Amino acid sequence: MAKYIFVTGGVTSSLGKGIIAASLAKLLQARGFKVTIQKMDPYINIDPGTLNPYEHGECYVTDDGAETDLDLGHYERFLSTPTSQANNVTTGRIYQTVINKEREGAYLGKTVQVIPHITDEIKRRMTLLASKNEYDIIITEIGGTIGDIESLPYVEAIRQLQWENGKENCLVVHLTLIPYLKAAKELKTKPTQHSVKLMNENGLSPDIIVCRTEEPINGDIKRKIALFCNVTVDAVIEAADAETIYDVPLHMMQESLDVICLEKLKMPLRHEPDLKRWKEFLFKLKNPKSKVTIGLVGKYVELQDAYKSILEAFVHAGAVNECKVEVKNIHSEYLDKENVKSSLSGLDGILVAPGFGNRGIEGKIEAIKYARENNIPFFGICLGMQCCVIEYARNVLGYMGANSTEMDIHTAYPVIDIMEDQKNIIQMGGTMRLGAYGCEIDVHSKAYEVYGKQYISERHRHRWEFNNSFIEQFENAGMKAVGKNPETGLVEIVELPNHPFFIGSQFHPELKSTVENPHPLFVGFIKAAIISQSEKKNKTSLEAGMN
Repeated sequence: MAKYIFVTGGVTSSLGKGIIAASLAKLLQARGFKVTIQKMDPYINIDPGTLNPYEHGECYVTDDGAETDLDLGHYERFLSTPTSQANNVTTGRIYQTVINKEREGAYLGKTVQVIPHITDEIKRRMTLLASKNEYDIIITEIGGTIGDIESLPYVEAIRQLQWENGKENCLVVHLTLIPYLKAAKELKTKPTQHSVKLMNENGLSPDIIVCRTEEPINGDIKRKIALFCNVTVDAVIEAADAETIYDVPLHMMQESLDVICLEKLKMPLRHEPDLKRWKEFLFKLKNPKSKVTIGLVGKYVELQDAYKSILEAFVHAGAVNECKVEVKNIHSEYLDKENVKSSLSGLDGILVAPGFGNRGIEGKIEAIKYARENNIPFFGICLGMQCCVIEYARNVLGYMGANSTEMDIHTAYPVIDIMEDQKNIIQMGGTMRLGAYGCEIDVHSKAYEVYGKQYISERHRHRWEFNNSFIEQFENAGMKAVGKNPETGLVEIVELPNHPFFIGSQFHPELKSTVENPHPLFVGFIKAAIISQSEKKNKTSLEAGMN
């Protein structure tokens, strides 16, 4: 029977429950256990698919087409195992299921209530992954913080599961904040005490308390927390601020978080965690031999979580290339012909990010034109790929006013058009082309050189696509459609063969990049940026010598 670990949060949001959950899972996986993580989000949306990135950060997409919370990206990046629809559940989906059952008469005329009907559905979802008998341990992260009204049914569901299965099968790890007051030069435990007290009032008690802190926690503070929160001293774990999120598993190993969890779950320790590859990655990450600056051109750059997977993919690709990747955020809405050179000069590579809507599109197109004309390595993802097609149509093919029908329904040159099966869709949530689809790559392309194989599978999230009516014109003018879906013929990858690196992908490669398996397109892009930088330096040195 699978055992359960629930990760809750207190005091404040954004403490890093997802990173703690992923780090614990990594340690358990490294000990030989089969582990998965799921996220329970207390908001009423069915999924994050219709949420603005400013509201909730990026929308992460799984192989089976689920639009999920960005924490699932952390889970996959740490564990290198795919997640699915079952790994992310919202209150909206819980209520939708219960209401649908009520309409079907499944409750036999009984009054439908939060307890037991909503909590029973939460429990069913919490234990769903265990039904396949694939996992030894299932970690469940509960969104929000203890005390939030919307989180109460989840706390009650955990209490019931623990009562039904026993504490040795259901463990609660509570993440809190230990603030440091500079004026008093003291760490304060009272917020943690109040958070645990609030949890106790709801019938649940933590088994382990993980304390986020900016300053080291000494033994006296640990004993104080243990005494007032009714846990053992060894169950008070210090989670100090880390240089990188990828340090956290090692910090948690030093604090014996995995050991304490296994002891309380009455499970064998097996062997020490095998983190050889993880440590090799960290060594390369912290000891780069070079540095490149990449311009991230997007329209949500004020919120870093909007491009979380892209930023982490840069970290993975940088480590492989033993290179520090410095990302310069460039807001496409404020980019134009007048300032494009001053904004982008000095960059070693330019990535144009995905997105939706007309805002900031012209700035993206200007950035792409600059990259193309100045031989700067370019990488366009989803809308970024579509923008490079529009730019090429306007400035190389001479199609004035060429556009996507998303931006201009009346354009004379709809080089990007809505997918045929999307034209009659009215309901927006969960109806895009979502999830993993196959792609066949031309063996005479740079994309093939980067991937090293002809057939790939990548994740998608889009409604618009390259208009195949224009393929011949583009290819005759030099832009090649080098990756296509073998079933539908949809264009997945475009590139310019005579450019140092100019690739656009309709899919989202950042969603499959992990610590142990960095994505080939990001690795190739950073490698091209390093080469480009070196060539520029050599050219500058040569010119200086001639003068």
